[in-house]
Amino acid sequence: MAHERLSIGAEVAASLAAGGPVVALESTIITHGMPFPQNLQMARGVEQVVRDAGAVPATIAVIDGRLSVGLDSAELERLATAGARAAKASARDLAPLLARGATAGTTVAATIRIAALAGIAVFATGGIGGVHRGAERTFDVSADLLELAATPVAVVCAGAKSILDLPKTLEVLETQGVPVLGYRTDEFPAFFARSSGLRLDHRLDGPAEAARAIALHRALGRGGTLIANPIPEADALDGAAIEARIAAAVAEAEAQGVAQKALTPFLLARIVDLTEGRSLRANIALVRNNAAVAAAIALELSRLTPR
Repeated sequence: MAHERLSIGAEVAASLAAGGPVVALESTIITHGMPFPQNLQMARGVEQVVRDAGAVPATIAVIDGRLSVGLDSAELERLATAGARAAKASARDLAPLLARGATAGTTVAATIRIAALAGIAVFATGGIGGVHRGAERTFDVSADLLELAATPVAVVCAGAKSILDLPKTLEVLETQGVPVLGYRTDEFPAFFARSSGLRLDHRLDGPAEAARAIALHRALGRGGTLIANPIPEADALDGAAIEARIAAAVAEAEAQGVAQKALTPFLLARIVDLTEGRSLRANIALVRNNAAVAAAIALELSRLTPR
């Protein structure tokens, strides 16, 4: 059974038992999203952001065939140094990876699944996966969207990764019944850029309001909530400039036949090169910002939840 493979760190377990605020954090950003040592510095820095905001961080990964929730310092370093040599685990990959005792970074979909098993209600990430450009030919749609629809975890993100088809991503989220709530914004953020030009139906203007919406959606009995939080203005990249570089990276991927699990890491790495590192700095800034917002929401949500 899945719960027999669940390992929850002592600090996270104590906070959950007390009804305290906990924020789940994914690990493919460590293994496949950034190079070493920036990935380790980022992971430790994001955990500290959560702590500074009054919540407990719970970085999630598969470690030696265990669903590990709340990695210790040595486990974080092990993942960071392994990088892409570690497996990349979406929700569908968890059982076979557990069966063979593997170690893997967990995607948004897998992290949502494991967070729910552990009883964690709020998860911070950079950007969710979504509908890839050209999906009308490839049918490449991220499992993140379906997991969000099925699992009652609130995900704080800077929108979907801007390498994706954002209008189609929003359409799938609407079809799946996932509330997409702008956090102090009326537009869906475009990851590296604050604006996509895509207006949202609902806006939240603070963590207490977000916590109430999350709690009410959970009470309705189905699926998760997406909190769309724009990258801070000081760290945002110019939308037109980043779009040109994304288009170039997508063309390279198509020419080289890069697809499926390899596509997103390839595109993000090429965009780092094409922006001379500016996209990496923006990525780190938006993850830290999302972690701070998620911690504030988790704190408010813990006050609403009976102990």
